Amino acid sequence: MFNPNNELIKKIKAKGGFINSHAHFDRAYTVTKQNMEKVVNYHLFDKWEFIDKFKKNAEVSVYIKNMMTAVNQQIEYGVVGALTFVDVDTVVDFKALEAAQIVKREAKAKGFELKICCQALKGVIAPKENRLLREALELNYLDAIGGLPRADRDLEQAHLDEILFLGKEYKKRVHVHVDQLNDNLERETEMLARRTMYWGMEGKVTAVHGISIAAHTKDYREKIYGLSRDAGLSFISCPTAWIDSRRTEVKTPTHNAITPVEEMLKHGITVA
Repeated sequence: MFNPNNELIKKIKAKGGFINSHAHFDRAYTVTKQNMEKVVNYHLFDKWEFIDKFKKNAEVSVYIKNMMTAVNQQIEYGVVGALTFVDVDTVVDFKALEAAQIVKREAKAKGFELKICCQALKGVIAPKENRLLREALELNYLDAIGGLPRADRDLEQAHLDEILFLGKEYKKRVHVHVDQLNDNLERETEMLARRTMYWGMEGKVTAVHGISIAAHTKDYREKIYGLSRDAGLSFISCPTAWIDSRRTEVKTPTHNAITPVEEMLKHGITVA
């Protein structure tokens, strides 16, 4: 009997196996039976704050255990490599990042390639936060630099300029969370594409999510695809990330809360 799932898995294995392009392994298992009901109803911004209590109290050993358990689960699913964001800020300091270095080595011994990207939940502009990011780069803890423009509210362009400058300086790829809210007021992908070209980082930047692009008119979407192609942006779609998209009365083109992958592919844009 024809099984499309089996056929798909065969083709993926023939290409080398599954890659998890976007993970947050340092937050694995922080949702529990006790807190789940509350957490699932949090807005995205609330979730950024929710994790702080865990980050303050968790020792490096806890991070190692949780992250390694997550990696082992990935291996069971047939995943051969992943890029994980890891929080680096004044709440957690380098605890999660130090654990990630150990997990990366243990994962490699199992044939699993793990790449580490910093997550700047507290932004990159405040002096203490900026110092931690630069120190992590000096220590060579990072394979890529992560960005979250909303973390530096009203300083989104400065946030992008800082991480793109550092990406160029340290010869690192940059992965940026943009347009996450399924809202046509968001235009972060456009800003990212323009700043990428300004800093001469074409082909070295990945936009993560890009959900709000689908909430815009076709003319604007076409403009974004052209800019993205010019900037050499690649995209990472996370279909379950906004499955709890909030209902709104704002009128937009009919769409789902997923990166408009099929349109991007027609424009020759790489999507993971």
